[in-house]
Amino acid sequence: MFLVVFFAVLSCEEDVRFNNPSFQGMKNNVFWRAVQAKATLASDGSVLIEAYTGTEVMSLKMTSTTTQKYPLGSSNSKTAVYVVNQGNSEIKYTTGIDIGNGEIIITEYDSENNTISGTFKFNAENVDDNSPADPVLNFQQGVFYKVPVSVLVP
Repeated sequence: MFLVVFFAVLSCEEDVRFNNPSFQGMKNNVFWRAVQAKATLASDGSVLIEAYTGTEVMSLKMTSTTTQKYPLGSSNSKTAVYVVNQGNSEIKYTTGIDIGNGEIIITEYDSENNTISGTFKFNAENVDDNSPADPVLNFQQGVFYKVPVSVLVP
């Protein structure tokens, strides 16, 4: 009887984890999560969010911290860049003027606690025409949550 009660209590345990900060999304329909993320606020008001795994770096660049939608594929001041290092080489995907498409939406900029949150989705193009890698990288359902923001000192 003791074992039944023990396993009944054990099976009711909840394992709740909070990802604060968090940066994740669906990369080519496969779940992707950064192990570290940070944001930098430049003196001109632009913000750069960088997310890292062991071999990958994703950068989201916007012109301000204003809570709004930032379209991708129409300028070089609002971009998404994804780089994967493969030993002695790297594969780089990017958006820019007439390159790729998508959007970054800032849902909250907390200037008191210096954090930024929002969503993103994009199609970025492989910048190396001779690369055997896929020509387009797709990210959907991207979320960055309470990423710490530091101010870049000029």
